[in-house]
Amino acid sequence: MRRTTAILAGILGVIVFSSWAVAQSERGNPKSGQAIYEQHCLRCHGLAGAGNGPDAPFLIVAPANFQSARSRSKSDMELMNTIMYGVVFSPMHGWGGRLTEQQLWDVLSYIRTIVPFNPVARAAP
Repeated sequence: MRRTTAILAGILGVIVFSSWAVAQSERGNPKSGQAIYEQHCLRCHGLAGAGNGPDAPFLIVAPANFQSARSRSKSDMELMNTIMYGVVFSPMHGWGGRLTEQQLWDVLSYIRTIVPFNPVARAAP
């Protein structure tokens, strides 16, 4: 009985981890995403995604700094939700109705090239 439980727990663990790994995998084209980022995101988020674009000083709410531990630890789905739907009470509006789904994934893929996902960053001091 214990062996069966251990095997089932192991299989469940593999399934859960696999779905997480797939969610973090690249779905977009970073080269296409770079062009979209430069056109629509760079003025606020900056060239390296540090939230220091040329328009940033004039915004009432500072743009996200993708270089921060908090941003780096967000899953692809968390970032995609922000890109798609925006942030309430901030200048970050949603791009879901303005860009295609593929373009959204391309932008996310590009952001991941300049700032890789780091799930343990949130726990770091």
